[in-house]
Amino acid sequence: MPEVTLDAVVNQILAILREGFEGPPEKWSYFVDGGPDAGYLGTLGKLTSVEVSRPIGGSTIAAHVHHMIFSLEAGSAWIRGDHSPRNWSESWKIATVDDREWPELCARIQAGYMDLRKAIESHGRTDEDSIGGAIGALAHAAYHLGAIRQKVIIARQM
Repeated sequence: MPEVTLDAVVNQILAILREGFEGPPEKWSYFVDGGPDAGYLGTLGKLTSVEVSRPIGGSTIAAHVHHMIFSLEAGSAWIRGDHSPRNWSESWKIATVDDREWPELCARIQAGYMDLRKAIESHGRTDEDSIGGAIGALAHAAYHLGAIRQKVIIARQM
C-alpha cells in the first residue's frame, strides 16, 4: 500500500475546508449536508441581521461568525509562523449586528476563509506547527459551522 504524501494531506485539508465554507462540490460530502447551502457561505447568506442577532442558547449566530473571523485570522497567522498570543475574549465581543453590519461580517468571513486557504497552500507543508494549525483551524471551523446550523434551526422555529 503506498504512503500518503504531505501534499495529499494538505490537498484533503483544503478540500474539506472548501466543503465547510462553500458546501460540497459533488453529490457526496465529507461531513456537511448535501448542496452548496450547507457550508458557511450558503448558510449565512440566507439569514437576516435580526435572525443572527437573536440570542439562542447563550450566544448569537453573529457572535459565532465574529468568533470565526477572529479564529480564521489567528489560524492563518499561526500557519504562517506568527505564534504571538491573541486575546480570544475579543473574538466574542460582537453579538448583534444591523442590516449594514451583517453583510460586512459575511464578507469578512469569506475573506478570512480565502486567506486561510492561501496560508495552508503556501505554508501548510512547512513544519509540524503549520500542518497542525491547518488541522486545528479545520476542526474549529467544522465545530462552529455545526453550532451555527443548529442555531439556524432554532431561530427559524421562533
